Amino acid sequence: MTYPPRRPAELPRFRGLDGNPQLAPSPVPGTPRELVDHGFADLTVGTAEYAEGPTGVTVMRLPDHARVATDFRGGSKGMSGGYQVVEAICFAGGSVYGFGAATGVAEALLAERGNDVSFPRLSLVNGAIIYDFSARNNAVIPDAALGKAALANAVAGTVPVGRVGAGVAATVGKIDWSRAEFAGQGAAYREISGIKLLVVTVVNAVGAIVDREQRVVRGNYDPETGERRHPAEDYAAAFAGAAMPATELGNTTITAVFTNVRLDDRQLDQFAKQVHSSMHRAIQPFHTSQDGDVLFAVTTDELDFPTETSAELGVHQLAPSALGAVASELAWDAVLSAAA
Repeated sequence: MTYPPRRPAELPRFRGLDGNPQLAPSPVPGTPRELVDHGFADLTVGTAEYAEGPTGVTVMRLPDHARVATDFRGGSKGMSGGYQVVEAICFAGGSVYGFGAATGVAEALLAERGNDVSFPRLSLVNGAIIYDFSARNNAVIPDAALGKAALANAVAGTVPVGRVGAGVAATVGKIDWSRAEFAGQGAAYREISGIKLLVVTVVNAVGAIVDREQRVVRGNYDPETGERRHPAEDYAAAFAGAAMPATELGNTTITAVFTNVRLDDRQLDQFAKQVHSSMHRAIQPFHTSQDGDVLFAVTTDELDFPTETSAELGVHQLAPSALGAVASELAWDAVLSAAA
């Protein structure tokens, strides 16, 4: 597959800032490059954007609630909620100002249930944000209204991929801004004998995106040569010249991995760590001090692992790790789909 350049415009960075006066979500929300089908019957996914940013929101809703484990890495994580059981997950641009989108999702869920604020009916929404101001010179933020719009746009069976939702202004390979490229929102789904796995990710990293042949396919693009190079080459060159390596601030990759396999709390936590750690193969470097990477691992607890296997010591303990290995390859696919 070829990856033609997808570079952000040169901008008067961080000047002429305007906020959110009288904005309305784009009339055609979440126009995707493609849709990824998934088999989770109760999972709906919706996106909404403010074209004036551009910036946006992606909402993943599980109305029956689901258990979650969270893994966060890097120097500047951006996460709200942190609940172990959720009804929705909200990804947003706008950095710390984008947390209002998750609040909007919770408010919309509250309104749905007739403003019932009893403890068992509380709206539990985990949120994660990316810093997407690098690619635009305004202060338009995903607010509560945009979060509500994304929830209202949620549909079953598909995930939009491309520069949509929270990924509409996501960029990668920011060793120097002049070599950054747009990435976006990626997704990948796989089903094996009833076992379901879905990964949704918004890739907004310092690092560049790398394929399975170890080629840099998005980010750190040299406009003079038309080539992309591994960031490690730039870092090594800086050290060789007795200079401090440079990079752009404000980066985060946010990910959700869903499975229908029943995992206990310890297994789900390890599953989250395993898949998140694996993503360094697709994003290099990953989890840097300039990143704030967050991964939510979600199980709908619908399917038990097969029990016909041998009861020898270690066999059953291996099953969650094997699931993590398959999900890790799927996460790589999802990252590559954000780059395509």
